[in-house]
Amino acid sequence: MTTHVTPVDPDQLFRSPAFAQGMIAPAGPLLFVGGQNGTDASGALLDGLRAQTEQALRNVLAVLAAAGTGPEHVVKMNINIAPDVDPDEAYAASGAVWRERTAVTVLTVAPARPGALVEIDAIAAIPGSSVE
Repeated sequence: MTTHVTPVDPDQLFRSPAFAQGMIAPAGPLLFVGGQNGTDASGALLDGLRAQTEQALRNVLAVLAAAGTGPEHVVKMNINIAPDVDPDEAYAASGAVWRERTAVTVLTVAPARPGALVEIDAIAAIPGSSVE
């Protein structure tokens, strides 16, 4: 049995260098990362979309690491950005922190926290684990 997630990119669909059209996860436990804003360890929001996006992704990486997994095992990520910001800035920030291809959905939705410009959640496989 494989412990790696596998991208699915059908020939009849555009192959993005940034994301996969689908992901196959190995059987086993999954980690559901709750929505992460661009907050530091004290809970303070960083200034601006780029800084918030980079920090939200670092927060996702911290949750992954705490659960014994990593970005290479993420099978799905949702990125919600505020409707009044430039999504290209969020895309550039994502590329600075996140290097793995995965299935991604990006929506313009006002995050629930006042002042938040982005919220990111993810689903990841936990390799080498067994369910008891």
